[in-house]
Amino acid sequence: MHCWRHKSATIYRATEQWFISMDTKGQNNVSLRETALQEIDKVTFIPAWGKNRLTSMIEKRPDWTISRQRYWGVPIPFTFEKASNKKGGSKAVPHFDEAEKLINKFGIEGWHDFKPEQISGKDGEREKSIDTLDVWFDSGTTQYSVLQGTHKDILSFPADLYLEGSDQHRGWFHSSLLTSCMLNGKAPYKALLTHGFVVDGQGKKMSKSQGNVISPQEICNKYGADILRLWTASTDYSGELNISETIIQRTIESYRRIRNTLSFLIGNISDYNHNDASPPALDALDKYILHTTKVTQEAVISDFESYSFHKAISKLIQFCSDDLSAFYLDIRKDCLYISEKNSNERKAVQFTLWHILNSLIKLLTPILSFTSYEAWLCIHEASKNKLNLFSEKFHDIPGSEQSHEFLENWTWFREFRSQILKEIEIKREKGLIGSSLEAEVLIETDSSTGKKLLSLEG
Repeated sequence: MHCWRHKSATIYRATEQWFISMDTKGQNNVSLRETALQEIDKVTFIPAWGKNRLTSMIEKRPDWTISRQRYWGVPIPFTFEKASNKKGGSKAVPHFDEAEKLINKFGIEGWHDFKPEQISGKDGEREKSIDTLDVWFDSGTTQYSVLQGTHKDILSFPADLYLEGSDQHRGWFHSSLLTSCMLNGKAPYKALLTHGFVVDGQGKKMSKSQGNVISPQEICNKYGADILRLWTASTDYSGELNISETIIQRTIESYRRIRNTLSFLIGNISDYNHNDASPPALDALDKYILHTTKVTQEAVISDFESYSFHKAISKLIQFCSDDLSAFYLDIRKDCLYISEKNSNERKAVQFTLWHILNSLIKLLTPILSFTSYEAWLCIHEASKNKLNLFSEKFHDIPGSEQSHEFLENWTWFREFRSQILKEIEIKREKGLIGSSLEAEVLIETDSSTGKKLLSLEG
């Protein structure tokens, strides 16, 4: 047998230790192992494979050795008669109250300086335990010391979520489950979320010797914290998280799409008064994009609630790029730039933009916190001391539910429009036109398609 770190030969020596039994029957004639396995079935695992991993470890593990022969750590406060010196034997006496008083008064060194004769009054009759607790017992009991101790007035037990790396199925997740099952008879968490580890662009572990380490602070200093936040949220954490300069540049491109969309929306409602008593009459396109915004918002919130942040970001980027920039905003530019300032058509578009912008800002806030707050102040400058973006509810988007036929017609129209744009692009590449503005499109179609097109005007 060899040491995993130094590669030198090692030997095993049997020594007396403190153990927690996994299979001794306790209350209700149920063992710790059985209780833990029953509680695992009540926990939500994200991703789902974490359940099998933790279950397998609990099923196969031996009794838990909780004592360590280290000078530093939480002491196991027992004394023994020198004649027996048996851990856990009839001559072992616990001193929990004394240890608590000593540590409260002198710190952790209080027990180390403690002499058994201070209790027995007779020198040399008893010997003090110098064992310390396994550090996983320390972290595992935070469910008791924090949730039911120092923070019990503001936190609840069991916790809504424990979050850590995939190595913690044998670490913190594991020890927390066992200690809580011993103390409370149930798991200390309702859900477990496991994430992978950050690796370089080729999937290799980061190492200074390899020269492939990218510091989070370096990214923040160079590109801003929101770029780091966006990369984190847009990466599927259920596996390893790849990062490289190329990946960061792709993240920056995604960020620019979002920021440019926000800038366009803000710039085109600068003269809009959202406090007008009566909303303007909306046409079919405005109703459609508000419906699309509402559907996107509901889907993103659902992704947030299931911790699927990369899916939420994907939907938001697609919404900004496809639904807004390439479709709605592209169509509405003429109205915004040319129509009379107080025309109903322009007011209707600005009304629509206002609600899209508020929805988008609030959806982006958990991820792009700094950018969202910057945009929020642009439209709520007068109220910035009264409004806290981070405590706002998601936006209430106006508009009634649209019929299935209405939505199908718009889906069809978007595909129809994309085909026309492709034809225009072919003409542009051939040099027949300089830009799409020079194209005159003539649509020859049957009466059914014509009715579809006319229905989209209302």
